Amino acid sequence: MKSPVSLLLAFVLSASVLPSLAQHAAAPAASEQPPAAAAPAAPAPAAAAPQTAAKVDPNAGSAKFEAVCVACHGAGGNSGTPANPKLAQQHPDYIVKQLQEFKSGKRQNPIMQGFAAQLTDADMKNIAAYVGSQKGKPGFAKDKDLVATGEKIYRGGIANRAVAACAGCHSPNGAGIPAQYPRLSGQHADYVAAQLVAFREGGRKNSPQMTAIASKMNDREIKAVADYIAGLR
Repeated sequence: MKSPVSLLLAFVLSASVLPSLAQHAAAPAASEQPPAAAAPAAPAPAAAAPQTAAKVDPNAGSAKFEAVCVACHGAGGNSGTPANPKLAQQHPDYIVKQLQEFKSGKRQNPIMQGFAAQLTDADMKNIAAYVGSQKGKPGFAKDKDLVATGEKIYRGGIANRAVAACAGCHSPNGAGIPAQYPRLSGQHADYVAAQLVAFREGGRKNSPQMTAIASKMNDREIKAVADYIAGLR
């Protein structure tokens, strides 16, 4: 038989070793636990709804035209004043471009700059839609001595000075090309002549192409082609 001392010693040794073994056995178990699941990603923000352009409103354009433009440009855009252009049946994109350039100062005219400054982009588009939908009243050529010269320039240009035919851009009947070149058919001769002189002299600078053409034309040629344009149908 073992002595009481030996039994006591064995008990003490086993009591000190067992907790250590238990801790050692628990360590691998802890390390083998699966990692905590990652927090779910925050949902992506919803895409902003696309903005739709405001619809053009010719009725609103009519009201604004009557309030701001009619005194100079006439009912329905058919100006009766030779110095003021007819706007009826003009391409809307061209009207908007000119109003924007009056407002920005790219096209100089103190009266038009003052009016254009009051208009929003929506106003401009609405006015352009309104006048573009109105029927233009025909005009007439008045100078029979120049009409043949005017027709020759409009349809064939001035070859020896590299002046292009007007019809190439503004069409044979003066209808122009939407979004590119304005309608000229029936426009007041005085207004057309004044614009050609302004292009030639540098008073109007918002079309390098027209500046290049007008710079090669003399007063008689300008008057002739302007008179011919007034009679185009």
